[in-house]
Amino acid sequence: MGVQLGDLVSRQKVELGGLNGKIIAIDAFNSLYQFLSIIRQRDGELLRDSKGRVTSHLSGIFYRTANFIEAGIRPVYIFDGKPPVLKRLTVEARRAVRAEAEIEWKKALKEGKVEEAKKFAQRAGRLDASMVKQAQELLVHMGLPWVQAPGEGEAQAAHLVQRGDAWAAASQDFDSLLFGAPTLVRNLAVTGRRKLPGKSVYVDVFPEVVELKPILAELGVTQEQLVDIGVLIGTDFNRGIKGIGPKKALDLVKKHGSISEIMKTELGNKFEVDPIAVREIFLHPNVTDNYKIMWGETDPESIKKFLCDEYDFSEERVQSGIDKLTKGKAERGQAKLEQWFG
Repeated sequence: MGVQLGDLVSRQKVELGGLNGKIIAIDAFNSLYQFLSIIRQRDGELLRDSKGRVTSHLSGIFYRTANFIEAGIRPVYIFDGKPPVLKRLTVEARRAVRAEAEIEWKKALKEGKVEEAKKFAQRAGRLDASMVKQAQELLVHMGLPWVQAPGEGEAQAAHLVQRGDAWAAASQDFDSLLFGAPTLVRNLAVTGRRKLPGKSVYVDVFPEVVELKPILAELGVTQEQLVDIGVLIGTDFNRGIKGIGPKKALDLVKKHGSISEIMKTELGNKFEVDPIAVREIFLHPNVTDNYKIMWGETDPESIKKFLCDEYDFSEERVQSGIDKLTKGKAERGQAKLEQWFG
């Protein structure tokens, strides 16, 4: 779920067109899991080809990315590497939730509760290595770059922004800020009308730009102290301390100065893992400079061969996505441009 800093972070709404020409680093795993959650049939079953292979992730990354390109956004997908050891408990907990959700999904279907079944199904998505490889291959056919991170994808995305190889990192949570991303874009993938969870209420959702430097100034903290606030609240690497939310965490960090000093208080024995180790993951993440970002040409024929011939996609729909890709690139003088960064 990521660190919950929402109550402390100011943000600026922008129109999708306001991101025209911006290179944005996107956590690929988060996107793929989202596609496996939302791109499903009425009973909650995933989209599959004639051989029974899941295609929801390919549908999501192709059509959503085509929309990005049409809007002038230049996405770079970042793929996770090996997670830190401290993330093991989080990973295991997520697996348990998915396994339980799958059981409840099948049970609801058996009882004829279709709407309830779909809700459980959305929590049961599993991403495997073959799906990741398929997504990477599709991006190559589309002429779009991707980067393999040695560790956390969000850490590598933040690193790209720090180096000036991307304008912002895109995510729904605020972990990118703890990893030091100067600029974060939220709601990039959920722009438009959106149904609130568990309610028959729809709201308009716009992209939000969050800038790290003004936030630190507004809160009166350093980057290290922002990380300490996150550790107190809870991250993907630790549960945090029960009863401590963003505002209380901010007060504690301002009062004591650092997580090291807070550990000397009565709160010191309430951490389930070493908070200094968690702090180090954010302040000194496992990232690499060994990458090249190349913008190639869209290859319509290879896209059709991959999606239509191999995975049974509708040629008409795929062509509409290709049209968006080629139109978006042509309008920005990228149709025949190869540009290297990093």
